[in-house]
Amino acid sequence: MGQVTRRTLAAGAAGAALAAVSPAPEAQAAAYEADGRPGGARHRRRELRGMWLATVANRDWPSRPGLPAARQRAELLDLLDAAVDRRLNAVIFQVRPTADALWPSPYEPWAECLTGTQGRDPGWDPLGTAVREAHKRGLELHAWFNPYRIANHADPGRLSARHPARRHPGWVVPYGGKLYYNPGLPEVRRFVQDAMLDAVRRYPVDAVHWDDYFYPYPVAGQVFDDAAAYARYGADFPSRAAWRRHNTDRLVRETAHRLARLRKGVQLGVSPFGVWRNRSTDPRGSDTRAGVQTYDDLYADTRTWVRKGWIDYIVPQVYWHIGFSVADYATLVPWWARTVRGTGVRLYVGEALYKAGDAAQPAPWRNPAELSRHVALGHRYPQVRGNVYFAAREVAADRTGAMARVVADHYPTRVRPPR
Repeated sequence: MGQVTRRTLAAGAAGAALAAVSPAPEAQAAAYEADGRPGGARHRRRELRGMWLATVANRDWPSRPGLPAARQRAELLDLLDAAVDRRLNAVIFQVRPTADALWPSPYEPWAECLTGTQGRDPGWDPLGTAVREAHKRGLELHAWFNPYRIANHADPGRLSARHPARRHPGWVVPYGGKLYYNPGLPEVRRFVQDAMLDAVRRYPVDAVHWDDYFYPYPVAGQVFDDAAAYARYGADFPSRAAWRRHNTDRLVRETAHRLARLRKGVQLGVSPFGVWRNRSTDPRGSDTRAGVQTYDDLYADTRTWVRKGWIDYIVPQVYWHIGFSVADYATLVPWWARTVRGTGVRLYVGEALYKAGDAAQPAPWRNPAELSRHVALGHRYPQVRGNVYFAAREVAADRTGAMARVVADHYPTRVRPPR
């Protein structure tokens, strides 16, 4: 299959992207003041200021399953209003949390998080409402899908009776106490695309968004059993790992093709774990010592997706503080800036707002200025086009004032997202 690009790249851009990004890491101390306020960073006319709104296990919304439709709607609008109050301009709304849907999908049952019973009609259309109300408030609405996760338990009998995973048990792989669709089956790849793109057909969403779950995170002592699929489809690959990466690459390329044909202007964005590969594994990798590497452990070659322009934006989850020895925020942001340079792929940085004020986290997270320092550092790199905060519950509650500090230091007015 030929190379897919989501945009026309300038000649020679791939080579130019390998050039150094300034400032050099040793000069980063001058990139932000000690209290987090921008050290001479220019005000940006356009940048993405987003928040994730998670629905899996009722993480952010609804506050509990089974609420009346009017209460669910009111809670959702309150979170959209919180985004506006914080001068954000995008909400990344999780609309397919566990192979179920927050809209009337012909492919999958209604989401369990709404009523407490998967497949039960909640009596309203959450995605349709979210798109309409977000746009009314000047917010982009990015539809967040998880491609392969079926359930956070291992019992198919607990799924809706008409769930596709029950109709096609051969598609399912139990692993780590959870259920997943098998990414190695072409029919699975086609189905999950159909299920996700149905939302794009129905609603004027601004983006299709995926998080870090492709193949599941490794579980010690367990094997993701895709041996039969590998025997059938993997003969041309040097290893099962290479075949798995190819499967994930195909999901990206095929979705990009179909999305471009389906609705012009809808973006494709991915939010991977923050480390592609450690430098000790690959000289092109970051100077980190992370225990998980997306290339090797999740079979997601995110660097290639950027370098070849298969996606419109990337939001690495750089969920560590400045100075963290294993994966330093101040090391990873310039690495990602170098990676996107010259590609046309927009870089937004994923921020761990949920860690702010958590007594179990390292000391920097107990400083309300830590996240503001992150934003100030990012402003020193022109490739960094914005930040996304995990997650909506913390954006609204802001228990330590860390989000308010970001707004005061960096968001004097609302701005439009980049396009």
